[in-house]
Amino acid sequence: MSIAKTLSAHIFGLMMETIIVEVDISNGLHSFSIVGLGDRSVDEAKDRISAAIKNTGYISPKQKNQKVVISLAPADIRKEGPSFDLAMALAYLSASGDIEFEFEHTLFLGELSLEGRLRKVSGVLPILIQSPKHGFTTAFIPKENASEASLAQDIIIYAVSSLQEVIDHITRTKKLHPLERKNITCEQPLTFENDIALVRGNETAKRALEIAVAGCHNIILHGPPGTGKTMLAQSAVSIMPMLTHEQAIEVTGIHSIARTLDKPLITQPPFRAPHHTASLISIFGGGNSPHPGEITLAHRGILFLDELPEFEHRVIEGLRQPLEDGEVTISRSRASVTFPAQCMIIATMNPCKCGKGKDNGCTCSPKSIEMYKRKISNAIFDRIDMWIQVSKVDYDKLSFGISDTANADEMRKRIVLARKIQSDRFKRDGGEIKRYYNSEMSARDIEKSALIESGARKILALSSEKLKLSGRAFHRIIKVARTIADLEQSTHIEKKHILEALQYRQKTSL
Repeated sequence: MSIAKTLSAHIFGLMMETIIVEVDISNGLHSFSIVGLGDRSVDEAKDRISAAIKNTGYISPKQKNQKVVISLAPADIRKEGPSFDLAMALAYLSASGDIEFEFEHTLFLGELSLEGRLRKVSGVLPILIQSPKHGFTTAFIPKENASEASLAQDIIIYAVSSLQEVIDHITRTKKLHPLERKNITCEQPLTFENDIALVRGNETAKRALEIAVAGCHNIILHGPPGTGKTMLAQSAVSIMPMLTHEQAIEVTGIHSIARTLDKPLITQPPFRAPHHTASLISIFGGGNSPHPGEITLAHRGILFLDELPEFEHRVIEGLRQPLEDGEVTISRSRASVTFPAQCMIIATMNPCKCGKGKDNGCTCSPKSIEMYKRKISNAIFDRIDMWIQVSKVDYDKLSFGISDTANADEMRKRIVLARKIQSDRFKRDGGEIKRYYNSEMSARDIEKSALIESGARKILALSSEKLKLSGRAFHRIIKVARTIADLEQSTHIEKKHILEALQYRQKTSL
């Protein structure tokens, strides 16, 4: 009979790939096959497409004595999910002569229900954002994806609710109106479930948390159970500035792919707290067709690892690359995918397995304590910017303490200003890689932007030699000191900034 084509797309990693849908119909005994390395959900599309076409008023492919072959090209790329349903149904109707339309530069995305309705699919926002680079000018998507799709620019979008609506528009029977763009602002929420203003005592820990959030530095909070480590970590979100519009689009796209998007635009930095039994793949991502893990879902936000030594050894050691590079590379036999993982890691740990510590009646043997500490290798410790001892809070402060709202508000203001100083500095320095925080500084950036006073340099050199710091630790101290200076709006790193940064490298109680 004839051949017809339409265009669709899918996400591999975080990148869009165009999928060419071809349908060939020929005479012969009835058969219906989909080729092109599709998964089970793609193969089951035969039944969804047939029922949707029948319930839209056309003759179902299963009611005809013909051979139908649907090809999804390129054939060597694995396809998964139901987002190709709409493109396959339209290509079949075109090949069978039921409709005629122009498919060039038009993208079709959507899962079909048996009655011909369009259902929501994942990954729509990153696909639409990247579509203009692939030559697309128009896209048809499910109506349920309209909120996130409205953030995409440079492409005409039609949000439709059924196969019939698409057919009416492309055959010029009934015209649809393009989706209107929405301007969603990134406003600071007024309340938080865990606000740092509610944290009593532990002023040193709160000061360290302010520095860590301002420069997006990785931090470990250690101390006996019940001292407030978890509450401090959870309250860090309350002092994090809202995402910029560019960052919000980036984070929203990631969560769209991962099917965790519950709002049109994610404006607040994400906070992810996986359980210590989480697997390697759930933390870092993976699978036959790699999907983002928890560390990528925490991109531009916080990854909270409560009781770090209790995590699987492979998970802890797997933190090496993201702690160093801010990204995770997943390698498979067919391809390699890199996910962004530029997040702030906050971890907590007890002094020993029982948690009491030597000053609180610890019952662990010296060997047990040593084994517990060895779960965190020196390579991981070296990549942590700050170690903070969290002590027990006096009962008087817990019982009669007043929430420190004024100081919390001042803390937020200082962090917002410090982050603006950092982003402005990176803009002046230029470069192809987008950087926002001091923790992202390269060795070249440190040389160019650190601006350390001569006296501070001498203290840093002497302390590094005495503490036998590695080159990595040396640079991390400078980054933390740079953040402390930014919080004070100081152009140069002074002695006091270096001394405070060195203080946070002490881990003798660990």
